[in-house]
Amino acid sequence: NLAVKSVNVIRREHMQNMKDGAIMANAGHFDVEISKPDLDSLSVARRLLKNNIEEFELNDGRRLYLLAEGRLVNLAAGDGHPAEVMDLSFSLQAMSLVHLLQNRQELGCHVYNVPAAIDQRVAMLKLEAAGVDIDALSPEQKAYLADWDTNL
Repeated sequence: NLAVKSVNVIRREHMQNMKDGAIMANAGHFDVEISKPDLDSLSVARRLLKNNIEEFELNDGRRLYLLAEGRLVNLAAGDGHPAEVMDLSFSLQAMSLVHLLQNRQELGCHVYNVPAAIDQRVAMLKLEAAGVDIDALSPEQKAYLADWDTNL
């Protein structure tokens, strides 16, 4: 069992068993999960194919690819979050904060899920701003979703 959020999660023994063309990327922790020293020591050649894609050739001819130097790929190699995602995130945070303030007497110091009504309101506002209409659920769909037995 590999332990994520730790050092050297992907090591020499894993790399030695990877198929030709395997792509390694880190999407969850610091740049220590993939052992870059192990990858370097196994490689006979190394080249940058394009920005944030590095090829490592092993002595048996297999090629392994490392994205974003093993750093968080969504932050190091991505273009960041688009405005369309950020406005949803900030709207959800703002409306959740209003909810917390308005209900502070009833709520204790706990972590809460965002109420579904707030989540749905933000989604509907975004769709409305984008000029998108969505269908309403049919009675059959509503019944299906309400039936706990069919949704296991």
